[in-house]
Amino acid sequence: QVRLVESGGGLVQTGGSLRLSCVASRNLRNYDNMGWYRSAPGKERELVARLTDRGNTQYSDSVKGRFTISVDNAKNTIYLQMNNLQPEDTAIYTCKLERTGALAVVYDYWGQGTQVTVSS
Repeated sequence: QVRLVESGGGLVQTGGSLRLSCVASRNLRNYDNMGWYRSAPGKERELVARLTDRGNTQYSDSVKGRFTISVDNAKNTIYLQMNNLQPEDTAIYTCKLERTGALAVVYDYWGQGTQVTVSS
């Protein structure tokens, strides 16, 4: 089973930037889609950004224009560049891989997450 390890979180002031990394223990080309999600206290986990196997990207409305998801297949790493961070971006950010197996069953693989805190 693939292991995902996130890093790059931390404390940043409003308007600042961070780049999150998610390193996979296996070749990312074995997986279909990949994404970043976040969980904040009192809120449901939400999709932040997603990259499909066809190269299409999807962003939540709240981060569109500020966050960018990318991948380096040679390093088996998924990135999330976050610019102009706001206090409402404070959350635990977790990466996820998706793989569609036999009978179209979708398997999800999650990392442990990295904390991002934006001070006002």
